[in-house]
Formats: sequence, structure tokens, C-alpha cells
Amino acid sequence: MRRVKHTSALLGILSLMLVLSGCSNTPVNASSTGFWDHYIIWNFIRAIQGLSSFFGHNYGWGIVFFTIIVRIVILPLMIYQMRSMRKTTELQPQLKALQAKYPDRRDPEQMQQFTEEQRKLYAEAGVNPVAGCLPLLVQMPILLALYQAIFRSETLKAGKFMWMELGDKDPYYILPILAALFTFLTSWLSMKSQPEQNAMTSGMMIFMPLMILVTAINVPAALSLYWVVTNAFSVGQTLLINNPFKIQREREEKARAEKRKARQLQKARDKALNKKKKK
Repeated sequence: MRRVKHTSALLGILSLMLVLSGCSNTPVNASSTGFWDHYIIWNFIRAIQGLSSFFGHNYGWGIVFFTIIVRIVILPLMIYQMRSMRKTTELQPQLKALQAKYPDRRDPEQMQQFTEEQRKLYAEAGVNPVAGCLPLLVQMPILLALYQAIFRSETLKAGKFMWMELGDKDPYYILPILAALFTFLTSWLSMKSQPEQNAMTSGMMIFMPLMILVTAINVPAALSLYWVVTNAFSVGQTLLINNPFKIQREREEKARAEKRKARQLQKARDKALNKKKKK
């Protein structure tokens, strides 16, 4: 359910981005006024141009390293989100038991009791239910500002990177495909760390990359480049911080340890019972 909410929020951001792109076509420069234009978009443009100067004023590389810097800055928030989501995953058996305890949550009294016990469960486990939304809220203005920085900067819009112009769509759809691929890999790795999967989350794992693909095909290549880099970073980040293969091994080792403990306990009980019978 949380993944569905995150996906819905991201789709809303994409829709908002496309709507806002048509709100103003006025070029942004040092003389632009207004908080959003002068302090946000113009400083994004300056940052990308400054980074590009290290690469022969190639604005594509400026966007790549700007994206990496942004991801490094919000990395502590992403780590916090991943740890919180992992704790939430480990709570699933208790949450299911709680749902079974209060099956009719349309009843106000049951819903209140369910909410209170769920809150206590989260508090005892150190889980913040809104932690998963924080990185999305932080990235939303960045995504919108980057889009408008490209769309409303004559310099960046005219820049070239490899086979494409940053202000135009990727003519060969390579970046949209890569953006969708890395989105899929990030979702797949996240799902692989879950103890259980269902049809809804599996469907989202396919739907979200397709949505990114369709959107990336219709936006400037610069934004597709941002998505490629940020989602590639997410893949590496997941493997480093929340490695699903390591998590699965830990779960298997824990399950084997519990089985050994259960067998030892059963042996001890059987031994005690045999002694009692002999007496």
C-alpha cells in the first residue's frame, strides 16, 4: 500500500511538472525577479554552468554531476527512509495480526483501536510512517526546478551531450529506455528485499517504469539524463545500503537458527519426559 501511495505521488509530480512547464516560457537570467525564478531556477542554472566549466562547458556532464551532488546531499534522508521501510517490512506479521484482530475497520470504534495499536507498534519499533514520503517531497522541487532550468535557459537548452540536444527529446529514445530500466531495477531490488510480494506491488514494478518511459520520451533529454543518473544512483545505493541478497541470507540464517533452537528445545523436552517416565 505504501508503494502504491509513493507511485501515485510520483505520478502527480510528473503531471504537475508537465503542467508547470507551460505556465511560463520567460527565459531566466541574472535579472529575473521573484523568489522561484531568481533564487531557485537561476541558481540551478548557475550551478550546472559552473560544473560544466570543468568539462569544457559540456552542460550534459554538468547535469550528471549536479545530479550526483544532489543525491549525495539527500543520501542521509534516503538511508533513513530505507531503514524505516525495512523495519516496517519486518513488522508485517504483527500488522497482519492486528488487521485480523480488527476486521471491521469501517466501525469507528474498531478503527480507533486499530489506529492506536498500530501507532504503538510503530513507536516501539522506531518506525516513522511518513519517512517514505520525505525523500519524495525533497526531490519534487528539485525535479521541477531542473526541468524549468533547462526549459527556460537559452544556454542550457541549446547545449549538446553526446548524440542529442539537451533542450529536445532524445531522438533515439536511449535515455528514456535507460531511465525506465534503472527504475525497474530499483523497484525489483526493493521488492526482492520484501518477505512477501503481492499482485499489486508486482504490477507497480512494471507500471512505474512504463510511466517513466512514456514521460521521458516527451520531455527534454536533459530531464531524461537526470532520471538516468538518479535511478542508476538508486540502484547502487540499494545494493550498498539495503542489499536484498544480504537481507535474504540474514532471514534464512535467522530461520535456520530458530529451527535449530526449536529442535534443541524439543530434544530437551523429550529427554525430560523420558526421565520422568523412567522414574
